[in-house]
Amino acid sequence: MTLKFVTGNEHKFNEANQILGNIEHVEIDLPEIQSSDVYEVVRAKLLEASKYDGGGFIITDMSLSLDALNGLPGPLIKWFMKTIGSEGLYKLASSLGNYGAEAKNVIGYLDNKGNMHFFEGSIKGNIVAPRGIYGFAWDNVFEPAGRSKTFAEMTPEEKNEMSMFRIALDNLKTFLNSK
Repeated sequence: MTLKFVTGNEHKFNEANQILGNIEHVEIDLPEIQSSDVYEVVRAKLLEASKYDGGGFIITDMSLSLDALNGLPGPLIKWFMKTIGSEGLYKLASSLGNYGAEAKNVIGYLDNKGNMHFFEGSIKGNIVAPRGIYGFAWDNVFEPAGRSKTFAEMTPEEKNEMSMFRIALDNLKTFLNSK
């Protein structure tokens, strides 16, 4: 079975394809509700995508939560990036004196029977001064715990070995293989 990955983000599709392989890129411009609950965001995207295609597809949403902001921006990170960018995230963490963060990815899978399944991957780390040339969004300010490189300093292969997206995709793969 070929999974259909509904995303307008070419970077996310390429990462998923490197990890899962045999997936189809489907570009549907889905509205994104504003919520601090990433599961609520993914659930709404699945429901919207099901209007275009009955099932057999995945949706994803990534979030970045700052410890100093009690979990914000979370799934609202896209809007933070549009307004303050990665340099602004670093300055915010620095001004609050707390660099701790958690990157999370939730994948929603709608099977051909209309059942929703969710798969999560998360990784703790720190917000650091922007570094690196790879990746996208906030990859240049997120340094996973126990590592000395930001996601943007890692090659795509290095990042895909340990990222929160990798963890979520592995959980999805395990589920699909058990069916």
